[in-house]
Amino acid sequence: MAKFFAPLLFSLSLLLSGTPASAQEAPVAASEALGLHAPNELANEPRVLTLDLTRNPNEIWDRIRRGFSMPDLDSQLVADQQLFYLNRPGFLKQVFARGGRYLYYIVDELERRGMPTELALLPMVESSYNPLAYSPAHASGLWQFIPSTGKNYNLTQDSWIDERRDVIASTNAALDYLQTIYEMHGDWHLALASYNWGEGAVARAIQRNVDAGLPAEYSQLRMPDETRNYVPKLQAIKNIVSQPELFHFELPYVPNEANFVAVAAPIGTDLAAAAKLAGLSLEEFLALNPSFNRPAVTLPGQTLIVPTERASHFEAGLEQLSEDGKGWRVHELGPGEKLAAIAQRHDLTLAQLLQLNGLNARSRVGAGYSLLVPDGVDPSGALQVTRLLPNRPQVKLTANTTTPVRKIPAATAKTPVAGKNSAAAKKAVANKSAAKKAAPAAKSAPTAKSTAKPAGKAAAPAAKTAPPQKNGKPVPGTAKTQQQPKKPAAK
Repeated sequence: MAKFFAPLLFSLSLLLSGTPASAQEAPVAASEALGLHAPNELANEPRVLTLDLTRNPNEIWDRIRRGFSMPDLDSQLVADQQLFYLNRPGFLKQVFARGGRYLYYIVDELERRGMPTELALLPMVESSYNPLAYSPAHASGLWQFIPSTGKNYNLTQDSWIDERRDVIASTNAALDYLQTIYEMHGDWHLALASYNWGEGAVARAIQRNVDAGLPAEYSQLRMPDETRNYVPKLQAIKNIVSQPELFHFELPYVPNEANFVAVAAPIGTDLAAAAKLAGLSLEEFLALNPSFNRPAVTLPGQTLIVPTERASHFEAGLEQLSEDGKGWRVHELGPGEKLAAIAQRHDLTLAQLLQLNGLNARSRVGAGYSLLVPDGVDPSGALQVTRLLPNRPQVKLTANTTTPVRKIPAATAKTPVAGKNSAAAKKAVANKSAAKKAAPAAKSAPTAKSTAKPAGKAAAPAAKTAPPQKNGKPVPGTAKTQQQPKKPAAK
């Protein structure tokens, strides 16, 4: 009897478990995971993620999966984005490996705030996890903040440092911003659309639908193509991370442990010397410390990020450098003082002095401008660092325009874009307008904040490999070289 019932029981167990009756059905499951099925089949084959919650996650991807809490989006756009990424496995592995440097910190912060861990994947959509990415719309960093939004979230931006590229500062600011727009809409898809398009633009799109008696949910709104594809991109990445085996894709191993720490850095520390102390190449060191615009530490209280296992050796090396009394310092340009004379005094060529300070031959600086100069150190390493710093607008100042000495708090210094709103800039615009137009027109000129012209700089080299998108973006967005800048949405 046992021999008779054994085959029957085996067949019955297969039916109850849903196991395919033949190996030929396995490719069908994979094709469905790719989105290559009819829409009506999708509802009959829900994606089920199986997690063993009884054990601690041993890699960051496992930990991210456990925190997924956004509603899934199922659409043809999601399927299209999945195919786009899966047809580029080399790009996927490169970007996921690059993101491995930052994921532990991002996930830790998301969990601390009780936010969905899908958001740890958002920098892949924004910048391909490249903290040096810079878009034609002036968006910068992992989270692609434009200058105005970065300023709103207290990210310092001056000729010495840009915290939009700082991994820790920009992550905290981005999560603050995402929390704010989620509380505004009560819906993560609408919050993400606001992050890409601007909360004002999304609010107006919602109101148009409400006035027309239409649903006010994300999928029903009229929006630019870039925003229309924005959430599907994140969903496609989420699907791949959820079940990579269904897509025949292997995620790079990223341990679930802190892989960097912040170490206090003495003023005058050379970034090239710091990289050598950390045992890292300049490229690797700048990937962890991407916020510097000049190749040395110039403010008290600044920190440098290094791998956890090298922190003790790094701290000891920095202490030794500090005791040597050599390094970099800030020189304030005096009245009538020439750049060529300063360069000669510090054994530099004029071209080297300009390069160290982000200037070019057409830059005009006046008394009070702060210059970085070597103080008993070889400048060759710092000059090499400047060649790796991201493209950014060159500083161009008139003879009567000054920048503060670096000892003054950074909040008083502005980038060329932010400087459009300074009192001196407003006065200059008003005077110029008054010479051409009537007085009433001159009064309105200083408030023309949106007339700032694009810098025309290309995105950082790593950002060029990111998936193409259409249209520029008014709030933190994707760093793509083919995007065209748009007027920032009012905050």
